[in-house]
Amino acid sequence: MGHLSPFEWLALAEHELLLFAGAFFLLGAIDEFAVDLTWIWLRLTGRVRTRAISRAALAARPLSGRAAVLIPAWQEAEVIEFTVAHALAAWPHRELRIFVGCYANDPDTADAARRGAAGDPRVHVIVHDHNGPTTKADCLNNLYAALERDELRCGYHARMVVLHDAEDMVDPVALALFDQALDDAEFLQVPVLPEVQATSRWVGSHYCDEFAEDHGKTMLVRQALAAAVPSAGVGCAIARPVLRVMAAGGDGPFSVESLTEDYELGLRIKAAGGRTRFLRARGEDGRLVATRACFPGTVRQAVRQKARWIHGIALQGWDRLGWQGGIGERWMRLRDRRGPLTALVLFTGYVLLILVVIVWTFGLLGLLPAWRSDPLLEALLVANMLSLVWRLGMRFGFTAQEYGWREGVRAMPRVVVSNYIAILAGRRAMFAYARTLLGAKPEWDKTHHDAHPLMALQQTPPR
Repeated sequence: MGHLSPFEWLALAEHELLLFAGAFFLLGAIDEFAVDLTWIWLRLTGRVRTRAISRAALAARPLSGRAAVLIPAWQEAEVIEFTVAHALAAWPHRELRIFVGCYANDPDTADAARRGAAGDPRVHVIVHDHNGPTTKADCLNNLYAALERDELRCGYHARMVVLHDAEDMVDPVALALFDQALDDAEFLQVPVLPEVQATSRWVGSHYCDEFAEDHGKTMLVRQALAAAVPSAGVGCAIARPVLRVMAAGGDGPFSVESLTEDYELGLRIKAAGGRTRFLRARGEDGRLVATRACFPGTVRQAVRQKARWIHGIALQGWDRLGWQGGIGERWMRLRDRRGPLTALVLFTGYVLLILVVIVWTFGLLGLLPAWRSDPLLEALLVANMLSLVWRLGMRFGFTAQEYGWREGVRAMPRVVVSNYIAILAGRRAMFAYARTLLGAKPEWDKTHHDAHPLMALQQTPPR
């Protein structure tokens, strides 16, 4: 080994990296293929399906009790007005109460929320005692306390609490669907449909591909395996009595130590014996009942958001939630927590691509001996190539189902964008997690929102 030339050392490094990356890519492919096969079997046996509903009938259905919507907001003046105004118009129910959480040092957001409310008494703008930002969970707990005060003052008990973010566009029948389904579960989640962004076809729109597949397949597999349905933090409803149990003995039902308190909530409810359910329903107009939103359109903002998800779900989740539950639950938690390893393997894979080109070039120049066949390595490469083709086909299918075939085609090259962001987010999450291990407190590393689905609709010329 000591007599190898620098070029031969380079070829040796290429060989070892190929084995490392090939083995881990194959493990990931087997995991994804197992989910795919489970979903296909569930579809063929009729155990999962998208429920057909009448939007008109649901819209006319009165609510069985009060519904409280909690919307935490920090520096959201550009979008919160649209969110509140649309929610009030989409949900005209008298039983609705919307609580928007703001901060004294962010008056613009509070003013925008009041403009969206336009004097509607169903909206309560709650200004936090502390300057912002605290954490999203702390803001939610402050809103929960405001709900308790309102219940006591007005003499009512809410039937459900619904969570939304400041940039969401709610579905007109989601509230009635929640109200109907609460008879069979304590926690409910509808799909999230990111908006296709004409000004950010590759970064902002890559969320469309990921959510279409995750909320069209993986969440249904989780539910069928009796694993907990995690909250997406938006478009979810919790039975009021369960939230009261979650709040017992603390400052509120949301974990202020967690960066992904919404994800944890669904798992905590399941662990406490509650029933969690993912609702997929499609109206006669063909549209999925879902929460729509514009996701970050720049790499920097997307990395910040996904780093927070990885930090909270993969790293904090391991520490805080452990490995409870049966085989299905543990499998899903393992998938949730693979973010840092995925980032490392993806980074290795892209470095390897560069290395392969260099080694190939040196081979053409006669600086390296001809390629020697390695049956194990060749088998790994073939298996990974086949799995890549299968994955791209699945990504195309789920994206095309919700956004049309053109977006389905774009979804395939957008996988590269997803991988690039995942690598950077994994690195950022690991450094942030290391800081907390040294004593730093978690911060609300929130995503800046300057686009709302209603803005796009208003800018679309009439046909």
